[in-house]
Amino acid sequence: MSEVRKPSAAEVDRMSEYELVELGTTLDGVEIAHREPRWPEDIHTRAEKRAAAGVTFWFALAGLLALAFIVIYIAWPWHYKGFQDSGYGLYSLYTPLLGVTLGGAILAIGIGAVQVTKKFILAEVTVQTRHDGPSDEVDRKTIVAELNNAWKTSTLGRRKAMMGALAAGGGLIGLAAIMPLGGMIKNPWKRHEMTISGDGTLHTTGWTLASNNRPDGMPAQKVYLGRDTGRVFPEGHPPEGVGRLERLHVNDLSAGALETVFPLPASELGNFEEHMSSIHGGRNSVMLFRLRPEDSAKVIKREGQENFNYGDLYAFSKICTHVACPTSLYEQQTQRILCPCHQSQFNLLEYAKPVFGPAARALPQLPIAVDEDGYVVANGDFIEPVGPAFWERKS
Repeated sequence: MSEVRKPSAAEVDRMSEYELVELGTTLDGVEIAHREPRWPEDIHTRAEKRAAAGVTFWFALAGLLALAFIVIYIAWPWHYKGFQDSGYGLYSLYTPLLGVTLGGAILAIGIGAVQVTKKFILAEVTVQTRHDGPSDEVDRKTIVAELNNAWKTSTLGRRKAMMGALAAGGGLIGLAAIMPLGGMIKNPWKRHEMTISGDGTLHTTGWTLASNNRPDGMPAQKVYLGRDTGRVFPEGHPPEGVGRLERLHVNDLSAGALETVFPLPASELGNFEEHMSSIHGGRNSVMLFRLRPEDSAKVIKREGQENFNYGDLYAFSKICTHVACPTSLYEQQTQRILCPCHQSQFNLLEYAKPVFGPAARALPQLPIAVDEDGYVVANGDFIEPVGPAFWERKS
């Protein structure tokens, strides 16, 4: 292709928009094989009105579905309900409705965008020769003219309803997409009622119920170390007085054994629902070990925690201090507690301090005792935060 003479700035200023478009394509080495506007710029037809109505419908539908997502996210009953609980039907629809509304909104606006391209954007086939180097002033003016011309020939500028639906649908979808982020923002120090899972702050667990310095100022409760029986009742609610957890007797563990236990307040014996809440408490799970006599003689206790054990029984948090995985593996021969997620290892015989892997802090030790009936109980709360690091922790 022969080189085209570029006009002067004065000549460019005198050119019409269409002349600038022709000049721009020529200067860019573009050969237009086919160019056809979808609709005449100054003539309105029934066909184009039908096309505009179809696109407007998809954009409006996207906005309505996004608005429905926002309303459902805020107002729909989302608190957990069991299969036999009142309101379970509405609760079970919460997640599916969120998926259908947001997914449908994204699909609808996508279909609308495709329809805009197929029914309104200029039908054009071009071939361009590539060239290097930055664009000069003439090139910048001609590309602006080309973009303006493409907008005019698409006739989108006069589709007020369609463009309004697009703006509303796109804005509502954007709002729906960022709304769930608000649910992730939580004040970690906002206290709620003290329950079997703590009071909602990072320093409390279900074991805090046994503390003599409870944040809510209430007196300490008797909290047993409860073992999970795995008891279920698929046909309905459990009989009254039948729980999921049971108290662990001092003689229930043999030498070298490990048992995962959960807080079991004396006031909640036989309360199946509260037992399930204890099991599902994020930082409640504790490992109770019974060391063999020869291993007990090798124990190195942490300063200030010399009386946290009861004989050869030791209790440590099951929550890894790296990223809160369950440290559920125990090598009896080496006395190592292992985290399966990132291979952190803790020495059980030296206050569960880390000896390998990314964890940097020892597993918190739970002080324990045995009551007059021989059941193992919490002798207070953890004296350090459970789980991985956060800014305010001091250990």
